[in-house]
Amino acid sequence: MSWLERLTGGFKKTADRLGENLTGLVKEQALDTATLDDIEEALIASDLGPEASKRIRDSIAARRYDQLDERGLRTILAEEIEKILAPVAKPLDVWGFPRPHVILVIGVNGSGKTTTIGKLGHLLQEQDYGVLLAAGDTFRAAAIEQLRIWGERIGAPVIAGKEGGDAAGIVFDGVKQATATGIDALIVDTAGRLQNKAHLMDELAKVRRVLGRLNPEAPHDIILVLDATTGQNALNQIEVFRDLAGVTGLVMTKLDGTARGGVLVAAAEKFGLPIHAIGVGEGVDDLRPFDPRAVARAIAGLPS
Repeated sequence: MSWLERLTGGFKKTADRLGENLTGLVKEQALDTATLDDIEEALIASDLGPEASKRIRDSIAARRYDQLDERGLRTILAEEIEKILAPVAKPLDVWGFPRPHVILVIGVNGSGKTTTIGKLGHLLQEQDYGVLLAAGDTFRAAAIEQLRIWGERIGAPVIAGKEGGDAAGIVFDGVKQATATGIDALIVDTAGRLQNKAHLMDELAKVRRVLGRLNPEAPHDIILVLDATTGQNALNQIEVFRDLAGVTGLVMTKLDGTARGGVLVAAAEKFGLPIHAIGVGEGVDDLRPFDPRAVARAIAGLPS
């Protein structure tokens, strides 16, 4: 199965939910204000968020359609969603020196953070970059072991310490090893706790200080991993982590297991942060660079 087929299948629940919310709203007649309002409400109910939904509604209204059937509406929605998504579609770029390019990966526990690190490492390896993984989430033995398993799976070395160890020390060792061995990218797992924000800020600040001594430009990326199944709660996570950690880009996972994939559109419209990649499956190849046109058509229920 091709990536586009997996993408379309992954968004099927989201597209079906949007279709159910739109059912009966257009009947090949002129779009009056009430119908436009109903379309906007249907988009909000499909997790596209109030900002994006209003923008799409206003764009449809400005086109002044005399009549519109459901297929036509889906086509317009795909076009408008693509306009929202296109500006934030940005593949992860690890060019630049000095090496290594340091990527901090953050997110709440359960978001798929550690799994995403493994898949992200594989994605970079496909572009002929050398990758080193660092188990900076030292508060969970399971996270350390899971990262080791992913390292073996993709053939990437892993820097790890003991449970409860110093995350900044792990990062320090990671940068030193990556520098000594000519590794292109160091991907660092971090603890996913939000209940103690002060501790999280202190830990990230310490990691940054250590990185700054070794490479003043690091970290080059601070990527937030989001679980699409949490719907609108993902937006709250973006806001908190952006303010606490200075998030530079997003990866959204588990889009194949939810009807709430519209939150991707809401996130793009509300925050404008780069979306580097999305995940629609459990396999090592199921994290791919974000394609705004394909995603927009998948959400709208159109073939890619």
